[in-house]
Amino acid sequence: MFTGLVSEVGKILSIDESAQGARLRVLASFGADLEIGESVAVSGCCLTAVERDGSGFAADLSPETLRRTAFGTWGPGAPVNLERAMRLQDRLGGHIVQGHVDGLGQLECLLPEGDGYRLRIAVPAQLRRYIAQKGSLTVNGISLTVADYAEGTASFAIIPHTYRNTDLLARAAGDDVHLEVDVIARYLEALHRPEEA
Repeated sequence: MFTGLVSEVGKILSIDESAQGARLRVLASFGADLEIGESVAVSGCCLTAVERDGSGFAADLSPETLRRTAFGTWGPGAPVNLERAMRLQDRLGGHIVQGHVDGLGQLECLLPEGDGYRLRIAVPAQLRRYIAQKGSLTVNGISLTVADYAEGTASFAIIPHTYRNTDLLARAAGDDVHLEVDVIARYLEALHRPEEA
């Protein structure tokens, strides 16, 4: 479990693809502190550290992960938001984030607004029913509040701190972003689904 509060921006060192998936290597300051098997959210995708050293860590990407994420199109040098799994005694400053990428959105624009920015993300049709104004949506692992939602586009107010301390400063219009909808919305939908025989 995660909170959607990015602890640092890392960098993809390499993605080595094979018939079984891929191995992702990430530059991260906390690499030496990780335990093998520990979960790390990489731009909102929960991955398991399978190697670690002083410069970062490596994680295996299954074919399912490659299908659901943009890792296959992000090459070496691409910035990634990093968050280690929360501890039970931690504050929940963002919202409950599982690290399960539900789909890819597309960054429409990131424009200056006041001291911060206005971010607009096109939400794919299959996720639109989970979006609520003032609700939570995870974008590349960042816990964000939906400021406005209309016609398949979610809009967010981005404060300067979030802009400076996440991968948003390296993103541009047209970029794919990982989206995770609020898990509570998913459970509510499941509770209202007719029972199967």
